[in-house]
Amino acid sequence: MMQLRKSEERGRAEHGWLSSRHTFSFAEYRDPRHMGFGPLRVINEDRVAGGQGFGTHGHQDMEIISYVLAGALEHKDSLGTGSVLRPGDVQRMSAGHGVRHSEFNHSPDETVHFLQIWIFPDRNGHAPSYEEKHFTDAEKRGRLRLLVSPDGRDGSLRMNQQAFLLAGLFDGTENAEHPLASGRRGYVHVARGEIEVNGQTLKAGDALSIEGESSIRLGNGKAAEVLVFDLP
Repeated sequence: MMQLRKSEERGRAEHGWLSSRHTFSFAEYRDPRHMGFGPLRVINEDRVAGGQGFGTHGHQDMEIISYVLAGALEHKDSLGTGSVLRPGDVQRMSAGHGVRHSEFNHSPDETVHFLQIWIFPDRNGHAPSYEEKHFTDAEKRGRLRLLVSPDGRDGSLRMNQQAFLLAGLFDGTENAEHPLASGRRGYVHVARGEIEVNGQTLKAGDALSIEGESSIRLGNGKAAEVLVFDLP
């Protein structure tokens, strides 16, 4: 079974300094049909104006992943971590039993564009932790590169859930296939461009949930940047 989630169907939030699109229910956007998919709870596509951002706030018992598409995102947290993330950088913060952090546009005048992803952990009460890594375009060109996994395999970041996040860049004849083990489900989010996923055409902001299929098949991309979730 596959279900297409069109970009224009997502929740919207416009706050002047922040333009956000919510794939799943978040903040003031509530839709009982879209509360998450398995442990995947949030995919927010955020555009933050220069010099603006999210002041210090708290999280608990959530795996939080940031994927930067353009600009520079400045992060500070109560773990003592501070960094500036740019395109190709992926950040994983396990909120665990409690962490506070802030996220600001590092540039005074250029917009930062990023995806923030929340995944429920395998249990509550983990120790908070932080990790980040840069993945080059070459690593993702015409293939799916593993970004986050339960065990940090293949140089990926590690999260506290039996879930995998992969990303790829596809254009023209480039294609890839990701197998889904029995009982696993897939979720594909198109960050940029256009691509066919299991025979369906998806454009930027679109997503496809996949259950009962043996694999996720990607091809016929047009400047596509794609995130693929392999979920329990």
